[in-house]
Amino acid sequence: MKLSLILKKYLMLLIKLVVGLFPKKFRSWFKKFPVLTSLYSRSLQKSGLFYGFPSRKKLDALYAKNRLQQNKLIAGYKSIQRCKLNLVVVVPKNRQNQLIVTIKSLVNIVDTDLSVFILCDERNFTECQSIVSKYASSFSEVKFQSTLSSFSIDSAFFIYSGDALHPLISFVIFNYFELRDAILYVDTDFFEKQKHTQPRLLPDWNPALQLSTAYVNTGVWIPEVSLFVDAGFSLDAESIAIQFAKFAIMNKKDILHIPLVLVHRIQTESINLNKYSAILANLLDGDANVKFDKSNDVISIQWPTISEPLVSLIIPTKNGKELVKACIESILNKTTYPNYEILLIDNNSDEPESLSYFAEINQHPKIRLLEYPHPFNYSSINNFAVSHAKGSIIGLVNNDIEVISENWLSSMVGWVLKDDVGCVGAKLLYADGRVQHAGVVLGYGGGAGHAHKYFPRYHPGYLNRLAATGNFSAVTAACLLVKKDDFDTVGGLDEILQVAFNDVDFCLKVLSLGKRNIYCAEAELFHHESISRGFDDTPEKQARFSRELTYLQTTWANYIQHDPCYNPNLTLSRENFAIREYKV
Repeated sequence: MKLSLILKKYLMLLIKLVVGLFPKKFRSWFKKFPVLTSLYSRSLQKSGLFYGFPSRKKLDALYAKNRLQQNKLIAGYKSIQRCKLNLVVVVPKNRQNQLIVTIKSLVNIVDTDLSVFILCDERNFTECQSIVSKYASSFSEVKFQSTLSSFSIDSAFFIYSGDALHPLISFVIFNYFELRDAILYVDTDFFEKQKHTQPRLLPDWNPALQLSTAYVNTGVWIPEVSLFVDAGFSLDAESIAIQFAKFAIMNKKDILHIPLVLVHRIQTESINLNKYSAILANLLDGDANVKFDKSNDVISIQWPTISEPLVSLIIPTKNGKELVKACIESILNKTTYPNYEILLIDNNSDEPESLSYFAEINQHPKIRLLEYPHPFNYSSINNFAVSHAKGSIIGLVNNDIEVISENWLSSMVGWVLKDDVGCVGAKLLYADGRVQHAGVVLGYGGGAGHAHKYFPRYHPGYLNRLAATGNFSAVTAACLLVKKDDFDTVGGLDEILQVAFNDVDFCLKVLSLGKRNIYCAEAELFHHESISRGFDDTPEKQARFSRELTYLQTTWANYIQHDPCYNPNLTLSRENFAIREYKV
């Protein structure tokens, strides 16, 4: 790194410290000047010092407060009626000694008739029985088997040896949802040095994330154990994750999530993702190309694009010759997917050099120039363009996008071709390599924001969600693919939303079709955000933004209150997946 960049970073650090010393009254007055606040914010972000992920010490402090709040909620599920719970404890190879941690925690489970079923290699029966015998009187029954089918039980909660349970877990399982016959999973943390740390605060059922990270891998309620038996459940540490991968592949939807930490683990590396990816590849049996990315500890899946349907890439612009040229040339020169057309939509350009360039590229066999001679309205422009598109897949692309990964379109097309997938978005980066977009989270700032914004390009993100493809409720239309049929079914983009949140609103309408939206981490592009349109830093633009925010908040209040692709114990104050802060 050059010395000048280092000096700039520490200058911004000094400025931030000085600003923090000013009285709150002065800082509130300063915020009345949108141009100054916008300049300060952008300068702070560009410094690279403040992408916002808290330190381990700060996270532990936040989690300590969060646990107190969670425990208050958990206590509210306790009832007078005594519970009955079947618990299957899977003992993988070389993890017999961890069974004592699990058994000791089970003794503390409150007001529950607990039947414990130890699933282990029969060669380890004697060792496991010796560990359990001292505590066996605390349970309704204890059985040992080497195969799941031998237990003859209907329903059960599954964990691994080394997992400890919350004392009130049975009450939460049976009272959190009215629906008793659904598959459930819970959040977990790690218990080390007598301290709870590193909580895994999971999203609601996220099939794409399950395939790429195996995020559900313990702490699951199965109402019909035959679901696991029929699928060939084994003693491997990856078995629960594999069963849920099968649920993802078969598009099983009756899977619910309890966003409370009810399982405490003693080892952070609970499964072998390399092994998991090999099993996953075998499950897919050639239907997709599965690769394990060791550097990010995620799995990449390329779905087939054999039919190679025509993709209509729509690029609106007003002037901006250099931006458009960089965008289109990067698409033409770097994209390996062969079957696409580019629709360049000219919205009242008046610069001679831009008009001349647009006329020139209109001669290219893959490019069509269309005129939209009306006031700027992002939704209207794109709806107009879609009506002229020839492709069965629509690609919405900003004019300030530049391709990085040559397989970007192949990766996105592979996902969008799946019947259960609606919109597919890309990983977008600022020119300096920081993340601009990696999925949209509803509720940020009372509206919506970009997950992991300003994080470094190669940061894995929270639970590897920056590096891994997964489901998000929405993705940005700066680079978005969707089937034309789905676009037409929901009526396109809502033209009431001229600039902001039209893509979020569109994605949520597509979700209402029963589809899932995808953030495709393998598709990387640069996004020089809002260069051509500018920032919302004038009173007029801020008033328009306020109207569009209000529309989002009233139309999609349920998603803003709870985004199913996020977790209610994560913050909505910043886009960094930090733990929600409770005052105690």
